Amino acid sequence: MMPDRSTPVPSLTDRGALERNRRRALHLGPVDFLHRIVADEIEDRLAEVNRRFSAIAVVTGLPEFWQKAMPGAKIVADAPRLDLQPGAHDLVIHAMALHWAEDPVGQLAQAARALRPDGLLIAACPGGRSLSELREVLTRAEAEVSGGLSPRVLPMGEIRDLGGLLPRVGLALPVADQITQVASYRSLFHLARDLRAMGEGNALAGRLRHPTRRDVLMRAAALYAGDHPDPQDGMRIRATFELVFLTGWAPDASQQKPLRPGSARMPLAEALSRTRKPE
Repeated sequence: MMPDRSTPVPSLTDRGALERNRRRALHLGPVDFLHRIVADEIEDRLAEVNRRFSAIAVVTGLPEFWQKAMPGAKIVADAPRLDLQPGAHDLVIHAMALHWAEDPVGQLAQAARALRPDGLLIAACPGGRSLSELREVLTRAEAEVSGGLSPRVLPMGEIRDLGGLLPRVGLALPVADQITQVASYRSLFHLARDLRAMGEGNALAGRLRHPTRRDVLMRAAALYAGDHPDPQDGMRIRATFELVFLTGWAPDASQQKPLRPGSARMPLAEALSRTRKPE
């Protein structure tokens, strides 16, 4: 049976709530340590490229931070339609906003179209293991206390799935890698306060529209303290943040090309037999 394309696809993100969360974060801090880690990692990657970029654009939900991190770059809001001109940039950075996109493929496709030939796209976003501890204890607590479940933590992509998006949008030489950052907090409530100050509070379209019951939160805090203590200080809890980095180049004739199947001049077995073994 063919799917009924007249039925609208449910939205994942409440954009209005997301923008309110981001504005509120500016008054709470903001807490930007994940953005600082991402900016440092991107700086390291660009240093390895050994190339000067002169037309940079950054797509982000935290423009104040990235304007300082990338002076002179064009700062672009992570709206469904990006304010990017085709072929205008030699470097586009999609910074810590892809996880909120309704259409991540569309976001990367727009960024790829904005590149000049041999231009570079770097996208960074939280990966699937981010906040795994929080997701687990909230699910268990709500099931135990109220007998139900509601969307509370944004689902985030796995590195294999995210890396597969790069060839889909026409980028060459795709690379996907990740780093893991573990943070320590006094309690679940201190973690929640930091998430609000990051602008990463619950903005899911299917979220509850009333405050979570106190007994659910207290049970979740107890589960978190018991099951996920900080190994360095058992009185604190740990929170995992997985950061995924996607890198791809706009196609250009100067780039290396993979060999055609069957074009090797030496059979694999012969090549291996010629390899010297350490004595």
